[in-house]
Amino acid sequence: MKHLLLALCLAPFAAFAAPTASLRAGAAAVDITPTEFPMNMPGGFSANPAGKAHDAFHARALVLDDGKTTVAMVVVDVLGAGPDVLNEAKAIAAEKTGMKPDKMLISSTHTHSGPSVNTRSEIGARYYKRFVEGIAESIIKAHEALQPALIGVASHPLPDEVFNRRWYLKPGKMPLNPFGRMDTVKMNPGTDPNTIDHPAGPTDPDITILSVQDAKRKPVAVYANYSLHYVGGAPEGEMSADYFGEFARVMPSRVRGGENFVAMMSNGTSGDINNIPFGVTRPPREPFEQIRIVAQKAADTAWFAHRKIEKHRGDVTLGMLQREVTLKYRRPTEQDVAEAKAVLAVKDKDAIEKLPRLAKNYAGSVVAAAERKEDTITVPLQAIRIGDFVVCGIPFETFVEIGLDLKKRSLFAQTMVVGLANGRHGYLPTLEQHKLGGYETWLGTNQVQEDTSVILTNHLLEMMAELKKAE
Repeated sequence: MKHLLLALCLAPFAAFAAPTASLRAGAAAVDITPTEFPMNMPGGFSANPAGKAHDAFHARALVLDDGKTTVAMVVVDVLGAGPDVLNEAKAIAAEKTGMKPDKMLISSTHTHSGPSVNTRSEIGARYYKRFVEGIAESIIKAHEALQPALIGVASHPLPDEVFNRRWYLKPGKMPLNPFGRMDTVKMNPGTDPNTIDHPAGPTDPDITILSVQDAKRKPVAVYANYSLHYVGGAPEGEMSADYFGEFARVMPSRVRGGENFVAMMSNGTSGDINNIPFGVTRPPREPFEQIRIVAQKAADTAWFAHRKIEKHRGDVTLGMLQREVTLKYRRPTEQDVAEAKAVLAVKDKDAIEKLPRLAKNYAGSVVAAAERKEDTITVPLQAIRIGDFVVCGIPFETFVEIGLDLKKRSLFAQTMVVGLANGRHGYLPTLEQHKLGGYETWLGTNQVQEDTSVILTNHLLEMMAELKKAE
């Protein structure tokens, strides 16, 4: 009788006791720095060979497991990798870990001074193998390192280093675009106050972090996200992981992470955002200096976000959804094709110089788009639920307006949107920005139907609702 009374007295307290921590986490970083040169760096309209790597390149992985669902979030120092490349890495990791490939999010940082992953040369083919195996190894090692863990999420603003790069110009200042037409806005218009008028869109100033600790509350990993394109400033011929790599190097000192601590910075919705303060003259920088400045400020901001986390928790539920979304390719009109072929037919040097800048490059893109055999492309969308935090993965260079809209309409307390996730399919402007023209909207730079941002946003909101419903 005495034992029964004791049990009845304790029952209410047991019902409200803190839930048992069930989350496990593991993190790993694998060096994938190129060792053979020369190697071409993609990201421009002309060859850009590199003779050395200034700093290290990595594949950084975070694996989370709540006993029912196991997910991997990987950040790779590269301009952008296609789904075929990333799926190859996922398959290797899945075979070794038992994880499902559709529970892996792999995003590219979009450094413009990174290695190519094509196989058109012997050096390129060997690096491709190192790249794929390095990504897989990062997931495998992170999975092997799984241990009881606690997580926390917070954001803090760093508005100083993000600038919308699409601008309205003053009357008479807009040049012809490569198609011989006039856009309404221009990308990277320079800093002359006599030329530029006002930006064509907003920025997202927040750095959002997912902080992971072990059961003793020692730092395991920080997965960060900032809507900022690469910084640049590397000398010609030198590779760099840009501010993403420098952030990962600096961040351990901010949170007193040990030698196995892994920090990673993913690229957010930065399709129309860069690090140029238009309308302001910035003092000259030495090579890599601006990269260091941005990385240090980003690490400081991540530290401020970290301080906002009241409590790291282990009683969180994981969920992950992937959808394959089919989109239509953009097609040029007959007039577009005729004009493009006329541009490509120009051979006289003086006549070529009179063409608008990049006219031949984009004429080639128009003809290629007209000759493309496929009418559609299928792209993966992902949504990861980590307690009351959701991560959305989009395989495009996504405009900041799309990320801001998803955050505003999200059903979760905290939302992160990762760009260049599981593939790289060009720029993703909004419908409104398509109407203004500019580099990111040109056929060749943007490949898919103009309402793609609406289609993908609707899918992601549905996926969030499904994840929320499952709690």
